[in-house]
Amino acid sequence: VQLQASGGGLVQTGESLRLSCAASRRTSSNNAMGWFRQAPGKEREFVASISWRGGGTLYSDSVKGRFTISRDNAKNTVSLLMSSLKPEDTAVYYCATARGSVPVSNRSSYAYWGQGTQVTVSS
Repeated sequence: VQLQASGGGLVQTGESLRLSCAASRRTSSNNAMGWFRQAPGKEREFVASISWRGGGTLYSDSVKGRFTISRDNAKNTVSLLMSSLKPEDTAVYYCATARGSVPVSNRSSYAYWGQGTQVTVSS
């Protein structure tokens, strides 16, 4: 499985950005997907996760109400719509495929990782 994340860039505080992640084959349709991020000097942290059917989602407290995760299994893609962005959202964002079908937040539950896309929010 290969995961290709895209959509990162430089935005100002309060603006929105949509990240996309494309999976190379149809393995992700039975697995939950997730987004993580890593800021310079910090550990990689959980952002959001979505079940394989798309009906269940999980968010970190820091992004709840501002970010929305979605997926299109027909296209093997998962997206992250980020709104009301803050400078503290600046990080490299990674998409990942979980081992199971339900949303999870711990890194060890994810089997495959994309290469990351940089998001920078200026104040």
